[in-house]
Amino acid sequence: MRTAYNVETVRAAERELMARLPEGALMQRAAAGLAAACADLLGRVYGRRVVLLVGSGDNGGDALYAGARLARRGAGVTAVLLAPERAHSAGLSALRRAGGRAVGADGAERLIEQADLLLDGIVGIGGKGGLRPDAARLAEVADRARAAVVAVDLPSGVDADTGEVRGAAVRADLTVTFGTHKPGLLIDPAREYAGSVRLVDIGLALPQEAELEALQHADVRRLLPVPGGESDKYRRGVVGIAAGSARYPGAAVLAVYGALRGGAGAVRYVGPAADAVIARFPETLVSDRGPKHAGRVQAWVVGPGAGDDASAVAEVLASDVPVLIDADGLRLADRDAVRARTAATLMTPHAGEAAALLGVPREEVEGARLASARELAGRYDATVLLKGSTTLVADAGGGAVRVNPTGTAWLATAGSGDVLSGLAGSLLASGLSALDAGSVGAYLHGLAARFAADGAPVGAHDVAEAVPVAWRDVTDA
Repeated sequence: MRTAYNVETVRAAERELMARLPEGALMQRAAAGLAAACADLLGRVYGRRVVLLVGSGDNGGDALYAGARLARRGAGVTAVLLAPERAHSAGLSALRRAGGRAVGADGAERLIEQADLLLDGIVGIGGKGGLRPDAARLAEVADRARAAVVAVDLPSGVDADTGEVRGAAVRADLTVTFGTHKPGLLIDPAREYAGSVRLVDIGLALPQEAELEALQHADVRRLLPVPGGESDKYRRGVVGIAAGSARYPGAAVLAVYGALRGGAGAVRYVGPAADAVIARFPETLVSDRGPKHAGRVQAWVVGPGAGDDASAVAEVLASDVPVLIDADGLRLADRDAVRARTAATLMTPHAGEAAALLGVPREEVEGARLASARELAGRYDATVLLKGSTTLVADAGGGAVRVNPTGTAWLATAGSGDVLSGLAGSLLASGLSALDAGSVGAYLHGLAARFAADGAPVGAHDVAEAVPVAWRDVTDA
């Protein structure tokens, strides 16, 4: 599992390690890894032009020491000092001894335009808000330049803890981060600024519980339901789908499609789209008596394409089994009824739906995804899967937030969320917790979309069809 820790935790671990190491040893470890990554990116170091964008503090020191290593290998290295009086003195001396030089920020544009590689050491992980005007100007020039941009620990101008970008920031092709990932490297919008991310182990001792975690194939494989010799369709779990309307019958079909691919033994459907569901999936158990009288299920999915059918949502919320609420169900669900539930609740809004529930503009949710997911989970005492370019799963009880590492931009297509609802609901019915069902569902959904798209547009039904391919890819790894 890939983990990320907040700045306070990283700083504490760094202080503990520095107390046991010779002075400067930790920075040298970081600089060695940084220089190696830069050398790999350049391919040939000798004769290349490297420009360091250096702010004050240790982030600039890392850049200066890495620059010194590159200079000793024959690169022409120039440090642009944004705050010359506060530049890391030992790092600056090391660079000069290695044959590098340092200049002020005035006139640095030409150096940046001619560089083969730019090393962003302007602001470290403690930076808040966007870049100051002088740094913002250089970041803008760097964005237009032909040089590869490497960020030191994280791109300057992004928030390490939240992934927020509140102003100008450096856009990197590669970010070399030290000790652990920072949340901002895994969450949009900051993730878009980081480029590829390379982790350099510097020996930090970190606590067991992280701020953020991302499942990998091995983690998902351990969580996937596997039927045993004594299993039957009921022991494997039955998921109920209360979805669709006369206007949106396709939402019901797609939710059922996702549920049939999710590992449950049977799918019950309740709603006005029964004919469309049966025509496409005759194995579905259909009822016209409403959720309360549909028969026993181990989990419910309610809301996709439901229109204004508040009664079905209320009946499902009154049940004593895990419930996934999506789409129209989010709008129709009474918050007090959700909070009063004793069984698990998983809510799956996109940014617009989350914004409506929180009473804020959509842009606020998209700009602060981590805070928004946590806030919504707290308000509803539910697990929240916030869909989007970075899909997050925040548990009702707090703890590490899960970030989904799979997916493709082609997944932004009508009906894909309905497939995810059915898939995650099926995993709920098979016995997974709301956190695990949401995380595993999002992982398989994103992976299936990659396989289905393969660089071309896809429809939601293509994603559902590819779920078994994704499942096998995970289990065969």
